[in-house]
Amino acid sequence: MSNDLVKLLLVGTEETLYMVLLSSIVAFLIGVPIGVLLVVTDKGGIFPLYKVNKIAGFLINVIRSTPEIILIIILLPLSKFIVGTTLGANAAIVSISIGSAPFIARIIENSLKEVEFGKIEAAESMGATPIDIIKKVLLPEALPSIVRGITIAIIGIIGFTAIAGAIGAGGLGSLAIRFGYQRFRTDVLIGTVVILVIIVQAIQLIGDLIAKSINKKRFKFE
Repeated sequence: MSNDLVKLLLVGTEETLYMVLLSSIVAFLIGVPIGVLLVVTDKGGIFPLYKVNKIAGFLINVIRSTPEIILIIILLPLSKFIVGTTLGANAAIVSISIGSAPFIARIIENSLKEVEFGKIEAAESMGATPIDIIKKVLLPEALPSIVRGITIAIIGIIGFTAIAGAIGAGGLGSLAIRFGYQRFRTDVLIGTVVILVIIVQAIQLIGDLIAKSINKKRFKFE
C-alpha cells in the first residue's frame, strides 16, 4: 500500500468519524425528546395531546420520506446560515443531523411503546408525575432496545455521510467518488469499502455489548 493511499484513507476516515460522531450526538439530542413526545402525547399516553402528536408525526414522516441526497441539498441554505458554508464536514453535519433525528425519534417511540403498560399504571397509582414516569419507568425499561436502535441509527448515519460526500462533504464517501470512481483508482475504492465495513462492524459490536450488559444488570436486580 503506497504512502499517498494511506494518507488519503487516514484523512477520509478522520473526516467520516468526525461527521458521524457530531451528527449522532446532535441527532440524538433532537430525536430523543421528539420520540418521548410522540409516546406521552399519543392516545392513551400519560399526557395525551392529539394535535401535538399528529403534527409531530406528520413532520417526521415528511422528513423521513425525503430521499437523503435531496434532503441534503434542500438543507444547504440552513448549513450556510449556521456554519457559513455549504461545503465540508461541518456543513454536512447540519443536514445529516436533521435528516437522522426523525429516524431516531421513531426508534425511541417504538422502544418506549414496548414497555409494559402495567408498570406505567403502577407508577401512576403511586402518585408519580409524568416526568417521573418518563425518567424512572419508560427510559430505564426501554434502554436495551434504545441502545440497539441507536446502534442501527449510527450505522445509517455512516451511510448518510457517504452520500453527503457526493456534494463535497469530505470523508470516505467523497474519497471513493472523487478518487476511486472518477479517477479509476480501484485501490482507493476498495480501501474505503474495507474501512467502512470495519467501522460498521465495530459499532454494531459495541452496541450489542452495551445492550447485553444493561440486560444482565437489570436481571440481576430484578
